[in-house]
Amino acid sequence: MQDPVSGFEYPESWIVPGMDPKTRELIEKGLAILTSDGSVRRRGFTTGTTASAAAKAAILSLAGQDITDVHVTTPSGIRVYIPVETEEGVGLCRKYPGDYPGDVTAGLLFRGEASMAEEGRKLSFGEGIGRWERSSARYKKGDPAVSIQAHDEILNAIHEAMEETGLKGISLHLTVPDGREVAKKTLNRMVGVSGGISVLGTTGFVEPWDDHLEQTACERALQAEKVVLTTGRVGMKYARLFFPDYEVILAGSRLSGIIPQITGKVIICGLPALILKFMNPVFLDETGCMTVEELMETEMFIPRMNSTITRFKEKYPDTRVVLVNRSGVIIGDSG
Repeated sequence: MQDPVSGFEYPESWIVPGMDPKTRELIEKGLAILTSDGSVRRRGFTTGTTASAAAKAAILSLAGQDITDVHVTTPSGIRVYIPVETEEGVGLCRKYPGDYPGDVTAGLLFRGEASMAEEGRKLSFGEGIGRWERSSARYKKGDPAVSIQAHDEILNAIHEAMEETGLKGISLHLTVPDGREVAKKTLNRMVGVSGGISVLGTTGFVEPWDDHLEQTACERALQAEKVVLTTGRVGMKYARLFFPDYEVILAGSRLSGIIPQITGKVIICGLPALILKFMNPVFLDETGCMTVEELMETEMFIPRMNSTITRFKEKYPDTRVVLVNRSGVIIGDSG
């Protein structure tokens, strides 16, 4: 049995004999994950997937359809049904957190408002959705804090709704009424986003990370002969390409809880931000930059990265660090 979101092949020993067929179906569809002790934890939906559902619901209701759920395609290619509420031209969707215990956006209401246009599709973002305070490599100051994957997911949902209704032109406006208040509980201000939440989602799903799953990752890492730890989906993709004979384990932000427990050789591979902050929590201090991505655009980044890798290698000589950019180019390697 394989997880369609991460591509991880579950060991047969994890699969409980006589597993309930509905539970097995959730796992096979990527809606839940299986852990080493046989327990099952549900994935939630990202803000991007929630926004997509609200957008699609708004357009379908504009066409007079009476609906209580919508079908959307996540960035991982998995189609999911999501409960919604509708009025004429308005779609409402609340964010489902799954079994992720720390989701501060759980239950947050997303509102899509659709109106007919002459031709094409127009997407805009309003109240409760944050804006970037500073320009970076991928965003300009004032742009909505909507990731590329989430933006594409929303546009795809709009396209699907237009195909289903036959509408030729749509203007869609997305808001999160309580987004400004909820954003105070997030790290948005630290990364340069103000005025609301971020709309994100690389896969469309929220992983149910908790202490139990960290233990699972530790167990897998300790049992594997050759292991690569990575912090996200992009890192996982390139880790599998660079190290096909290794077991790739998604550690997320849990590196600090896993690395000290591993006594053998291990590789950390992925995008720079989380890895560099793990190796050096004050990596950005005195740089004038709010994010690692912003620092990467300056001349300070390479020497600062190299010195961080060198110091980390002295502490963990059996751990190799391989940093890549989003195009898969290796920008740092401790060897």
